[in-house]
Amino acid sequence: MLKITRLNKAYSNHRALTDVDLVVPQGMIFGLLGPNGAGKTTLIRIINQIIEQDSGTVEIDGKSLSPDDIRKIGYLPEERGLYKKMTVWDQLIYFSRLKGLDQSEAKGKVKIWLEKLEIGGWKEKKIEDLSKGMAQKVQFISTVIHEPKLLILDEPFSGFDPVNAEIIKNEILELKAKGTTVILSTHRMESVELLCDHVAMIHKSRKILDGTIREVKNSFRPQEFSISLINLLQDLPQDWKVRHDEDRAFNFSLPLNGRSPNQLLKELMEYGEVMEFKEKVPSMEEIFIHQVKATQYE
Repeated sequence: MLKITRLNKAYSNHRALTDVDLVVPQGMIFGLLGPNGAGKTTLIRIINQIIEQDSGTVEIDGKSLSPDDIRKIGYLPEERGLYKKMTVWDQLIYFSRLKGLDQSEAKGKVKIWLEKLEIGGWKEKKIEDLSKGMAQKVQFISTVIHEPKLLILDEPFSGFDPVNAEIIKNEILELKAKGTTVILSTHRMESVELLCDHVAMIHKSRKILDGTIREVKNSFRPQEFSISLINLLQDLPQDWKVRHDEDRAFNFSLPLNGRSPNQLLKELMEYGEVMEFKEKVPSMEEIFIHQVKATQYE
């Protein structure tokens, strides 16, 4: 869907993007990760043709990005932008017409979306009279009303309570199921774990991570297992750093150190009854923190 090749952008003496390559597959949810100031917003603005790159190329559907591609894209910025004195209905009709829908089509789609997001009763209210969560729903509708092929969401769950965050999450998944390609930029790693098929991470203007969720997690696996034993048959080695809990279980972690999981399990069975034997797989949040710390002094 989207291919970015050797993208560079600098502001005076500050480099925002350095030789960034990205391929966003069709119909996937692609997580764009990175700490504040990493270059994510600059990349998103280039895709949306708000600013131009210094060098490099951006292609959509195999063709160089052009002004006509704007209608293929839906963009929900982190800093929301609605007209506070307009009513919900007028606002959404206005944005629909801007994105190419005729009057009749715009009215039909706005009505459907207001009902889907359970805010039909608020259509005559001004934006300034809405709660933050309600206004966020209006902003989301304005982003997807024209059924974009590429949807770019920057912190889409900001301002939502858990119930409404779940509604928006389900809408994103439904859009994906219909073939929409989604770029999700967020600091909420639990959202990345739940939604994303593929992730890339930018730090200090450079891409430092790229792959499917499975590939990324596998590359950071520590080859270590969490273990819980009961009914000991013999004393455990002192260097295993065992914790003894209230349920009489002995809990600790051990690396494979060249052994297979089966070999380690067999060894443990000689010490007692194995209640837990689980590989320690890092979360995306742990990987995010590790990568930022690993490159902060480069």
